[in-house]
Amino acid sequence: MRNLISSGRNIAVSFQHLRYAVAAADHGSFRSAAETLMIQQTTLSRCIHQLEHAIGTAIFDRYSGGVRATKFGQSFLRLARSILEQVDSIVTSAQMTGRGELGRISIGFYTSLSAGNLRAVLVEYTQQFPQIEIEMIERSRNRLTTALRNRAIDAAIVTGERALLGSKSMPLWSERILVVLPENHRLTENQTVSWTDLAGEVLLLGRRDPGPVIQECLNAKLVSPEDRPRIVWHDVSRESIKSLVAAHLGIGLTLEASLGTNSDGVVHREIRDGGGPARIGLSINWLEDNENPALANFLNLLKRRYPSSF
Repeated sequence: MRNLISSGRNIAVSFQHLRYAVAAADHGSFRSAAETLMIQQTTLSRCIHQLEHAIGTAIFDRYSGGVRATKFGQSFLRLARSILEQVDSIVTSAQMTGRGELGRISIGFYTSLSAGNLRAVLVEYTQQFPQIEIEMIERSRNRLTTALRNRAIDAAIVTGERALLGSKSMPLWSERILVVLPENHRLTENQTVSWTDLAGEVLLLGRRDPGPVIQECLNAKLVSPEDRPRIVWHDVSRESIKSLVAAHLGIGLTLEASLGTNSDGVVHREIRDGGGPARIGLSINWLEDNENPALANFLNLLKRRYPSSF
């Protein structure tokens, strides 16, 4: 990119020639321009002479007090400034992209964005890298696996610590499991609920995540089928499950990040076992050969926020 044009006079014109000419015009003097650029005046004078020779006409009128752009020089210098500004912009953008300060990142998820850790991470990342375009894609675990493998997304944040097929994985935070109860339900009288309290209840779960993961946790806690609630599956969102609970069609289980969504007509209670609050961990997955600098900065932010997870 050093040579801008090669004239018929066999003198290559570089961006340096243009910068020297613009500096001379700004200062009105070869000497002052050379001092600012920290070069010898003879070097600057020679470069501008080469430039004028290459284009075949004078850019400056010389006089005892300094230099002044000719009529042609004024038009030439306007164009030179525009070229240099565009080049500087390209170089700056390339440098920022290389540092992960400019560009785009696509993140798949199926936890709630209404509150909790993921929302906090996105807020901090946006504050640190305001020129990064973030695309959030909410999909099921299976669809996120496919999107990651096809490079449609840079990373996927999912429940569980088991890596998605063909990806690298790092554990992040964990979220409490909460029971979603209709108002005036018998279990609302307690501040916490145990797994065994769910026996005999109708449990509404979404076929979308995190419903299947919650079912796995439930089966692990209540080994005997007789101790488990009766599960009714719905192909709806977490928010719609809450609406069904509010309509007294059953109870629900959700993760604490969904507390920020509409809760009219329902009450949340923490579910506990002998070891304390029941929790489900989340992890981030990405392809090892993904060289997106914006992703690298996102991963570094997660490491700083959740150092004990790594």
